[in-house]
Amino acid sequence: MHSTHLLLEEPIRMASILEPSKASFFPAMTKIVGTLGPKSRSIEVISGCLKAGMSVARFDFSWHDPAYHQETLENLKAAVKLTKKLCAVMLDTVGAEMQVVNKSEKAISLEADAIVVLTPDKGQEASSELLPINFDGLSMAVKKGDTIFIGQYLFTGSETTSVWLEVSEVKGDDVVCVIKNSATLAGSLFTLHGSQIRIGLPTLTDKDKEVISTWGVQNKIDFLSLSYTRHAEDVRQAREFLSKLGDLYQTQIFAKIENIEGLNHFDEILQEADGIILSRGNLGIDLPPEKVFLFQKAALYKCNMAGKPAVVTRVVDSMTDNLRPTRAEATDVANAVLDGSDAILLGAETLRGLYPVETISTVGKICAEAEKVFNQDMYFKKTVKYVGEPMTHLESIASSAVRAAIKVKASVIICFTSSGRAARLIAKYRPTMPVLSVVIPRLKTNQLKWSFSGAFEARQSLIVRGLFPMLADPRHPAESTSASNESVLKVALDHGKAAGVIKSHDRVVVCQKVGDASVVKIIELED
Repeated sequence: MHSTHLLLEEPIRMASILEPSKASFFPAMTKIVGTLGPKSRSIEVISGCLKAGMSVARFDFSWHDPAYHQETLENLKAAVKLTKKLCAVMLDTVGAEMQVVNKSEKAISLEADAIVVLTPDKGQEASSELLPINFDGLSMAVKKGDTIFIGQYLFTGSETTSVWLEVSEVKGDDVVCVIKNSATLAGSLFTLHGSQIRIGLPTLTDKDKEVISTWGVQNKIDFLSLSYTRHAEDVRQAREFLSKLGDLYQTQIFAKIENIEGLNHFDEILQEADGIILSRGNLGIDLPPEKVFLFQKAALYKCNMAGKPAVVTRVVDSMTDNLRPTRAEATDVANAVLDGSDAILLGAETLRGLYPVETISTVGKICAEAEKVFNQDMYFKKTVKYVGEPMTHLESIASSAVRAAIKVKASVIICFTSSGRAARLIAKYRPTMPVLSVVIPRLKTNQLKWSFSGAFEARQSLIVRGLFPMLADPRHPAESTSASNESVLKVALDHGKAAGVIKSHDRVVVCQKVGDASVVKIIELED
């Protein structure tokens, strides 16, 4: 298993490139977030997605109503029972998103060099000359010469479905634009993105709040993807809002960086958020093309050092309509993994794409190949250096566990945790082997009834690279007598054997709390 980890610095034998990849229980250490929609909401397709490697399901509220998403979620629950594969739920807010309102859903064709007017009057019918939008303040926000991009919702970047406009003048509330390329806008929802234009819309709109406090609370969402996060204050406000909604105080907030404003406040946002989503689609409009890769590398490095999950979007757009990704896309997925991303988020590819299951499977295979050449040794040294000395107690235990596992060529690291923090710290050092986090439920009370925590913590590790959770029996506390720990360890080892990651004579590194002390031990399995 470990001889397969070669470093890119070493010459790769060309013959080894041609060897077929081996199938394994965990398709890849990198996680895949799939957006569920019209082409991926039946129990059958969702089951296929889970088997192919999807571990987080994203529900995008920019389109359709909660009832529609609820139906999809019920199918997801059925698919999880069927496949016995855990899946977390992510709610994606609409946020400060400008949209073109096309009530008739007729296709609109726009010709290059013609004039089109953007108006806040939503009562108007959308046509080639007039596009009603959902935002009143556009005329105040733009000036002559500004660039505006309009694309199908979750546009895939093929130029026939998206259009660039240049502002020629502002008339009252209306914005008059020159069309820069011919295109046909098809569908009911188009998003509007002003390049480097400050939009005065709230990050959490009233509609978002309503959806979170009804649909979100009812379904105990694991992650909230906060669209158009521009300041750390956006994250603080969202957290304060969630803290008043029952179980949602446990929901993790992922800040979605979509424009220059979010980019300028990246460091403060990273401190506040639980994770980051790099929305490369919108950022690609705000940034010059030659700067996109720089931002990706810098942002992923910062997330890795902070030990917070980073998710990269918009990787295999062409798979929305094709069975194979382009060469550039295949390379892009691999580079996202080598740059340190925790998860890859698929949008249009699974939402309305023709091949949702194949897309997840292809991305998983590319990730698995890239992981084999990930320079773990260099990454480990870089992380230890960044953390500096003296290390915190937990940090030193986590890095020691990873180091020991690599030195003894362990096949898996097993970590007992109740909050999930210890397991995430181990994963931060990017060990070359999977980390099984055994989440031990804790008993908690709200003065009215007793309940167990743990399910949230287990599902939230489904977005972290290399972390594979299992929920232990609540009768086994996390820090307790050696006898109960041995029995949980046996369950974890059996789980690993069934999954095919542990064989007899393998070495396993175990990280656990015994009383007040944390212990890292190496065990060798018998037959």
